[in-house]
Amino acid sequence: MTDRPTLLLLPGLLCDARLWRDQAAALADRARIVIADLTRDDRIGAMADRAIAEVEGPFAVAGLSMGGYVAFEILRRAPGRVTRAAFLDTSARPDTEEQTRRRRGLISLSRSGQFRGVTPRLLPQLIHPSRLDGPLAGEVMEMADRVGKEAFLRQQEAIMHRADSRPDLPGIGVPVLVGVGAEDALTPPDLAAEIAAGIPGARLVHFPGAGHLPTMETPEAATAALAEWLLA
Repeated sequence: MTDRPTLLLLPGLLCDARLWRDQAAALADRARIVIADLTRDDRIGAMADRAIAEVEGPFAVAGLSMGGYVAFEILRRAPGRVTRAAFLDTSARPDTEEQTRRRRGLISLSRSGQFRGVTPRLLPQLIHPSRLDGPLAGEVMEMADRVGKEAFLRQQEAIMHRADSRPDLPGIGVPVLVGVGAEDALTPPDLAAEIAAGIPGARLVHFPGAGHLPTMETPEAATAALAEWLLA
């Protein structure tokens, strides 16, 4: 197909292309897939600029968690090029003081040589309890190890300084999917509901049995939602 739309996929903190592996494979026949590298910059704006530069012409964009923050920024920077947007397991809000304090603590630990990526202790924040002892847990930890300490430091700096996207929600005029794992402990469903309520016509989807990473945890459901959104 020569008229396939471009779909730009944006990974989250300590995530790489593995986050979107199943969706990229399943949707390749209906979209030209580009998975952005969000490991190289320490500001959301720079991440957005780098991602925009990877695609030509109009494109659809989907971001999960930190990738959602970048998707909001892309809409601010290139609104005329974005044909549709999907926000998965993310928030339109800026960091709270407590979140920023916690991130600065993690940055200090990492700089002192105590970077541990995603540990078994952190996994319950990321994936559904039913998967903590399964192979997916290992894949999530391996993905974080591939991203590594230096990228983690840059990403945390970027996340801390992100904009408040809530004022922009009413002005988003493209088809929007808002998805969230029904058991997401990190960015709970109420944050997804806030995004969907603020964007005219947005569709809100919950993924039962998923935590913060539904594209990996419930890949068929996440893919189906994105496929429907691409046709909206």
